[in-house]
Amino acid sequence: MADANKKISATTQGFTEIKDIVDEVVLFTGGNACSILEVNATNFALLSADEQNSKIYSYAALLNSLNFSIQILIISKRLDISEYIISLENQIKKTQNEGLAKQIQLYKDFVAELVKVNSILDKKIYIAVPYSSLEKGVMGASSAISSGGDDFLPQAKAALKSKADTLLSQLARIGLKAKVLEKDEIIRIFHDVYNGLALEEGGLE
Repeated sequence: MADANKKISATTQGFTEIKDIVDEVVLFTGGNACSILEVNATNFALLSADEQNSKIYSYAALLNSLNFSIQILIISKRLDISEYIISLENQIKKTQNEGLAKQIQLYKDFVAELVKVNSILDKKIYIAVPYSSLEKGVMGASSAISSGGDDFLPQAKAALKSKADTLLSQLARIGLKAKVLEKDEIIRIFHDVYNGLALEEGGLE
C-alpha cells in the first residue's frame, strides 16, 4: 500500500524533469532550459495561391536562417459550443423581428449540422527555443553543475532572449504575430498538456 501511495504522489514536475520556471525561462535538470513563444495562427486556406506560395517560401527561408534548433508544437482542443447554440436559441425567442429570428434559426441549424460533421478545434501554436549549458562548451557545462546553477540562469536568460528576439523578428517579416510566454502562461500550457490535451503535431527543426 505504501508503494502505491508513492506512485500516486509522483509529481508532473518530476516526470518532465522540470526544475523550475523563472520569468519566461523553463529550467530543466542537467543544465538545460527553454523559452516558449506563442504564434498567432493565420488562415492559410483563405489565401490566394500566390499568397500561399509566398508564405511557404518565407517559412522555409525562416527555418534556413536560424543557427539554433527550435521545436514547433500545435496543440488542438475540441471546443464545446453547446452553450453558444443555446444562446442562439435564446436570441430567437427574444427577438421580435420575424425575419431576423428566421435568419438566426438558419444560422443555428447550420452551426449544429457543422458540429455533427466536423470537430470544432481551437488550435494553439507554440515554438520552444532551447538552451543548453553545453553552448558554453564543456567547461561551461561543468561550471553550471559544480556551482549549483548560480551562473546558469543569467546565462540562459541572455542566450534565450537573443534567440527569441531573432525568431520574433523573422516571424514578423512573414506577417505572423508572436510573443514570449511568461511563467503563468507556461504553467497553464503544461497543465493543459498533462491533463488530457493532445499534441496534434510536433517537429524539431
